Amino acid sequence: MSSYAAAPQAYRESSVLTAPPAQLVVMLYDGARRFLHQASVAMAEHDVELCNQRLQRAEAILNELLGTLDMSAGEVAEQLQSIYLFCLRELLESRIEQDAGRIETVSKLLGELRGSWAQIAAAAA
Repeated sequence: MSSYAAAPQAYRESSVLTAPPAQLVVMLYDGARRFLHQASVAMAEHDVELCNQRLQRAEAILNELLGTLDMSAGEVAEQLQSIYLFCLRELLESRIEQDAGRIETVSKLLGELRGSWAQIAAAAA
């Protein structure tokens, strides 16, 4: 790989390593939503393998968000936990029923959360 081709990857890695915590959460939401979009397109094209791969990546991000919740933070953490668990159930059901609408529901919900976290990140900057 040429150094020119490696530059975007190095930039992404650097931005992740230097981002404040709230911005990292925004980046995770962006990644999850990107994978959900790809899964939805793959489902529409009946590409089961690609759809499953993309759903797994989105689920991994949701599991990371779930695993890093500070449950001692109280009600907000409990609500986020409920939302993440709901999202994981919806993605499971989308896979079983081959229902891209459920994927879109999760993506919209994560988009709303992303907006809130982006405001938090901007206020902290």
